[in-house]
Amino acid sequence: MSFANLKKQSSLGSLTSKLVKEVEKMNNTSGGGDDRLWKPEMDKTGNGYAVIRFLPAPDGEELPWAKMYSHAFQGPGGWYIENSLTTLGQKDPVSEHNRELWNSGLDSDKDTVRKQKRKLSYYANIYVVQDKANPDNEGKVFLYKFGKKIFDKIMEAMQPEYEDETAINPFDFWEGANFKLKLKKVAGYWNYDSSEFAAAGPLLEDDDALEALWNKQYSLTALTAADQFKSYDQLQNRLKMVLGQKSAPARFDEETADEDNDRGSFTPDFKSKEPTPARVAKSDFNAPDITPTKSKDEDEDDALSYFQKLAEE
Repeated sequence: MSFANLKKQSSLGSLTSKLVKEVEKMNNTSGGGDDRLWKPEMDKTGNGYAVIRFLPAPDGEELPWAKMYSHAFQGPGGWYIENSLTTLGQKDPVSEHNRELWNSGLDSDKDTVRKQKRKLSYYANIYVVQDKANPDNEGKVFLYKFGKKIFDKIMEAMQPEYEDETAINPFDFWEGANFKLKLKKVAGYWNYDSSEFAAAGPLLEDDDALEALWNKQYSLTALTAADQFKSYDQLQNRLKMVLGQKSAPARFDEETADEDNDRGSFTPDFKSKEPTPARVAKSDFNAPDITPTKSKDEDEDDALSYFQKLAEE
């Protein structure tokens, strides 16, 4: 484009119109900007409905889900949005800071801890059976990020409360079940209480088609690999800046630039991770016992148990 044409388009307002359209396109992109992540959507009435199927663990991996802890809160120095090193069983500066605040005995400090406490998320591979909001997603494999509410429903399906209920493995290709995700707003928040599993049955009748789906899955262990986390010192420096204890650098700093780039999202960077081709047989999926063993931190996203732990340490 010549300078003369640039000036002409400026006078006509066409550049402005083009930029506005590009921004609208970016804002309307489904899945938070990454086409590997699937996310349900609400309709105009404030409800959402989709049918998905949780898929088995990828080839070479033990569990069909990945567990991630993160923090997202705002301080006088900006936002702190980072993955927590406690995901790896390591010390994390925010957890240590929260422990000190909780044990101070001040109610105001405890209120601060409640705002800064870590968030628990899970990731799993899914097959989209029905998605009326985005029909193009149907029949495809995605990564799905979800919270404890849906994870509890998965556990209830594997370990039913009543004797007349049959336990199922929701992640099994042949004897699992579709998950009817029912979404609505309650008190301003997305609510999944009405979601439920359908009757058990094979996802597809053709094993060759199932094997093709399995080979399209994304690595879950890659999501919580060490390279997805900043070092303790990097997180501590970021925390001090957010809390107003450290002034922003006067010159360009590579570490700070990286932190600023990451502030918009604490979703792991898994774009470079490709699914590993695999051969599959029906017995491969029925053999492992994937019922998780209850661990000491299994329910720490629940406020009460989390705060009790802070007080004890």
